[in-house]
Amino acid sequence: MKDEKKFEKLEPIRVKALDDILGVPFKILDDGFVRVVDYLGSDQSIVQAARVSYGKGTKQVSQDRGLIRYLLRHSHTTPFEMCEIKLHIRIPMDAWRQWIRHRTANVNEYSTRYSLAIESAQTTSSKQWRIQSTDNKQGSSGFFDTKLGKEMTADEKFLHDKSREIYNKRVEQGVAREQARKDLPLSTYTEAYWKIDLHNLLHFLELRMEKNAQLEIREYANTIGREIVKRWVPTAWEAFEEYALNSKEFSGFELELLSLLANKKMEDAKKKADKYGWLKYKDGELKFNMERWEFENKMNDLKIELPW
Repeated sequence: MKDEKKFEKLEPIRVKALDDILGVPFKILDDGFVRVVDYLGSDQSIVQAARVSYGKGTKQVSQDRGLIRYLLRHSHTTPFEMCEIKLHIRIPMDAWRQWIRHRTANVNEYSTRYSLAIESAQTTSSKQWRIQSTDNKQGSSGFFDTKLGKEMTADEKFLHDKSREIYNKRVEQGVAREQARKDLPLSTYTEAYWKIDLHNLLHFLELRMEKNAQLEIREYANTIGREIVKRWVPTAWEAFEEYALNSKEFSGFELELLSLLANKKMEDAKKKADKYGWLKYKDGELKFNMERWEFENKMNDLKIELPW
């Protein structure tokens, strides 16, 4: 008997929780937002793709949740590419520079060659000025006091107002928009449509939701993850939280150290770290080492004391 099901019409997959927020902007920073424009697929799409690919092999994982967790746990990422989402983003240009480094999406950005620059720039409150970290060249550490912060915010407002005044003057004088824009600050907002598949989106979120990511882009990533992706593919999101966001990755050497620490062999652990080059001193002070610093952060999260 022929399989008649192959001729049945397939209904489009919809996710009510995501449909409910289509087009709804989630406010971020002082004048930014992100919203869902359109999407393709769901948790069901991941399962469908995996079963087409694996065939009889999926009988070992009988439930959809178990299959999705297995795929993510073992980095079988292709089925996650069956889901796509298109977002409309309004974001300061400096944060957008970091965002656009992820070259795994389709992007169309607002053009200030064709249109007037968006008349909005991200402002910083007197309590939000961050101090440059002495350990991490890419990061910050703590905040300036409010008194100094007020001066910085006042300077920022002056710069924004003046740069916008000059830009508007150039446009009124007939200067080409592509040139008139050149002195606008990086805090100026831009907008873009950003379409990406779920596999690459999860990679983006893993990097940008991380606690050492820059605060501004982290706020966008947190909103996308917890307000959008969680509604769209709740089972995949649950697995992603467990196996990516809330997990730790250890190198072979770090596992050796961790084994010594767990067995209370503190001196052996210290000697091994020293031999590995982690414990170099200058003028009596332990020199900064990025690998050691990252390991120390992991141990701090696990509340494990170190012998150095």
